[in-house]
Amino acid sequence: MSAIASAPGRTPHAWWVGFVCGMATFVDAAATTGISVALVLFQSTGPGTPGLSPDEVGLLTGVLTAGVAIGSLLGGRLGDRFGRRSVFLATMALIVLGALTPFLGLSTAVLVPGIALIGLGVGADLPVALATIAEAADDRNRGKIIVFSNLLGGFGILMSVLIGIFFGALGPTGGHIMFGAFGIVGLAVLALRLTIPESSAWSTARAEKAAGVHTVRAERARLRDFGAQPYRRPFVTLLVYYTLASLAISIAGSFGTFVAVNVAGIPVNEYQQWTLLAMPAAIFGALWFMAVADTKFRMSYFVAGSIAVVLANLVPVFFGFTLPALIISVVVSTFAGAFCFETIMKVWTQESFPTMLRATAQGTIYAVARFATAGLNVVTPALLALNPQAVYVGVAVVAAAGFLIGWIGFRRNVRNQFDVEDELLTVVPAVPSSAR
Repeated sequence: MSAIASAPGRTPHAWWVGFVCGMATFVDAAATTGISVALVLFQSTGPGTPGLSPDEVGLLTGVLTAGVAIGSLLGGRLGDRFGRRSVFLATMALIVLGALTPFLGLSTAVLVPGIALIGLGVGADLPVALATIAEAADDRNRGKIIVFSNLLGGFGILMSVLIGIFFGALGPTGGHIMFGAFGIVGLAVLALRLTIPESSAWSTARAEKAAGVHTVRAERARLRDFGAQPYRRPFVTLLVYYTLASLAISIAGSFGTFVAVNVAGIPVNEYQQWTLLAMPAAIFGALWFMAVADTKFRMSYFVAGSIAVVLANLVPVFFGFTLPALIISVVVSTFAGAFCFETIMKVWTQESFPTMLRATAQGTIYAVARFATAGLNVVTPALLALNPQAVYVGVAVVAAAGFLIGWIGFRRNVRNQFDVEDELLTVVPAVPSSAR
């Protein structure tokens, strides 16, 4: 056991930490869903009229995704090196600043830096928030609390959908309301974050390293450790699995409203009303997975959810891009995704890496996936205009490949790093009494 005890101080309840830090998922989901709706509302209504073109919508969506990717990469490493708390306080300030920029103008030159700031803030927040949650929990509730924090993302989607329903007919004004909501939520979360102290696990690891105590928690902190066992297999698996799954999910998540308006000819507010059905599906799926997240059955649910997500993406291909087909696809993939996408990735990542690599791993996995989806998002409007059926078939194939890799990598039990955090890597020999 480690000779260094965690620093005394406030120890808030793990579920409170899960709620406050889980608001990162709320903001992430609200931003990715809400900004995609707002950009459609900022679109030009016809040739010669002010507003964004479809290509500009794709560019700005890519900027958001790239910002999240860069933020994830930087935030995760900064959180491991300098602590969780300072990083996730700064990230909310970035989101609030980014939310203000559309009120200065709706040109691409104004929107690009604002959306980039929101992306950077959201991306940097997620890995350190998740590490804080995992380190505040224990083996009995860690999976449940991570699932709960992910459930908050559903309420972020709900907020954006409701704004789209009630204000979607107002055009650019509705988009301003959407961005204003991000700013208000960011301020509220920033105030709540002040109640969360630094992670005791991180503080203990830092103290052990300073004292020369060679535990797993203190010593496994270098980037090259990702290339060594036992971290190489889960790291590579999570990178590939989550990237491929994200490419598939991003089409529906970032361009669902775009497809409804530009491919199916459905008004924004009408489509948003029907997507409300995804909310109970998300809640039901999350609650169901919460019950099995800390049990041996979660891999079985991962397989079932993966199959359902792949089939859901094929519904518009076989039944046409109609309102019923699009809604069925969204609702089924939302429910099934609770078992095989974001949540299980977060649980696997938190369990697979030690304290001083945990946020870095999470941030890197997010970053690689978001860089890939950013590139895809830039060209997605053009691909959808060319052949939407082919895009959705490609989405299904990519999703299937990603889920298969996830199953191969984690089908056998992986060592839980929380069980070995305080193991000594080197044993200092006892000094003979005669030499003292």
